[in-house]
Amino acid sequence: MNSPSLPRVVVVGGYGAFGLRAVERLARGGDVEIVVAGRSAEKAAVVADRFTKSAGPRISGAVLDAARPDVAALKALGASVVINASGPFQAHDYSLARAAVSAGMHYVDLADARAFVTGIGVLDEAARTAGVLVTSGASSVPALAAAIIDSELSAFERLDAIEHAITPANGYDPGVATTASILSGLGKPMRVLDRGVWTTVHGWLGLRRVFVPGLGVRLMANCDVPDLEIFPKRYAGVRTVRFRAGLEVSAFQLSLWVLAGIARVGLLPRPERLAAPLMWLKDKLRWLGGDSGGMVVRLEGLGRGGAPLVRTISLIARDNQGPYVPVIAAVIVARKLLRGEIRTFGATACVGGMTRAEFEAEVRDLAITIDAV
Repeated sequence: MNSPSLPRVVVVGGYGAFGLRAVERLARGGDVEIVVAGRSAEKAAVVADRFTKSAGPRISGAVLDAARPDVAALKALGASVVINASGPFQAHDYSLARAAVSAGMHYVDLADARAFVTGIGVLDEAARTAGVLVTSGASSVPALAAAIIDSELSAFERLDAIEHAITPANGYDPGVATTASILSGLGKPMRVLDRGVWTTVHGWLGLRRVFVPGLGVRLMANCDVPDLEIFPKRYAGVRTVRFRAGLEVSAFQLSLWVLAGIARVGLLPRPERLAAPLMWLKDKLRWLGGDSGGMVVRLEGLGRGGAPLVRTISLIARDNQGPYVPVIAAVIVARKLLRGEIRTFGATACVGGMTRAEFEAEVRDLAITIDAV
């Protein structure tokens, strides 16, 4: 039986690709009980049993549907924090976040969908009244990207441009649902700040070669993320904020680029239907790529002496450990909430809740490094 003296976290989607890794990282500390939750009782029990064998009797399973959560059932779990790893969030609403607030629990999610993360403020009043924190985007974007930028700000007198990008290893399997979510953005318009002017670009178009220190050159294209809307407000005076993403294998990236062009002119109305066959093909061609992915953040402006300054920060994940990167911020924020280190209530995007140093400390045992060049 679980010890009532330990704080408890519910990981919804805890048997999925990212939720599983969140459970693993939380279990390492031995100082928290974990409830693995999702729509499948069987899958939740399998994960709970797997980690119980190595982490002790602190992990259990539960049935909870993120799309239609039962507030009474959630409250009965007796947790302090709910981590939502049940994406993709492009098709989600705030049902689980609202349920967490009603149950008096903090809520943290791994969302990277622009509208979902930037719209979380609709729950601000309810969260403040309940005395809880609701924070969205505790993932690679915007949480980690903001932590990296914040770590370099002291070198700048004026920050003019933020350009960042993510490129996963070909060995990474995002799953059909996540792939469908990515494909749904092909050719879709999105607003970006470019040299002081808000302009419209289109998803997975705008192809360019991006150098990632430690990985080399990879083809990248426009990708819609919350950062494009959050960072111009967070970093006053910045005139350019751009984000790109790219697959390791150039042929795959070029294929997405072609499909995005077709989708933009309306000849591919539902590109997400291609998710299953494309994932099948990618799996058959897994050998084309390697096991390393990464993230690069390029900052441009004026240094403290007034001279032009460029900083490039590169995160590299080797040995197919890239899927750990999106969950680390949620794990860190959840632990800080449990320790009472975060006393901010309300609903907000997850920027400023984690530092770069905290991230690096958490991944010290993994093949993940961050270096400035």
